[in-house]
Amino acid sequence: MSGFYEKETIRNLRRLRQLKPELFRSFTEFSKLVFSDSALPAKMKELMAITAAHVTQCPWCIDEHVKRAKARGASDEEIAEAVYVAMAMRAGGAWSHGAIAMASAEGEDSQAHPQTAEQNRR
Repeated sequence: MSGFYEKETIRNLRRLRQLKPELFRSFTEFSKLVFSDSALPAKMKELMAITAAHVTQCPWCIDEHVKRAKARGASDEEIAEAVYVAMAMRAGGAWSHGAIAMASAEGEDSQAHPQTAEQNRR
């Protein structure tokens, strides 16, 4: 599937809208509500979305949420910081899962799955 991340590919989402217009409409209404000012300001939500988009590695989400964050007054520095939060989260997940790898390397399944070890003792 060459060209998966090309801008033209996202146009295929129209097919989803055509096939299930009520679900598409519900999703867009939900999204508008989620990203509106509420307990958290919309700008903060967009910065959170930038972080999430980097963690999920969605190039279209990155593009859209950066534009929306800028429209809500986010600075380049704030956007960069949101990206660094994503980097820390991705690295943190790999780092913490390293404990599972080390336990497996030592043959200690109980370290990787403490609930299973407790069940096996019974």
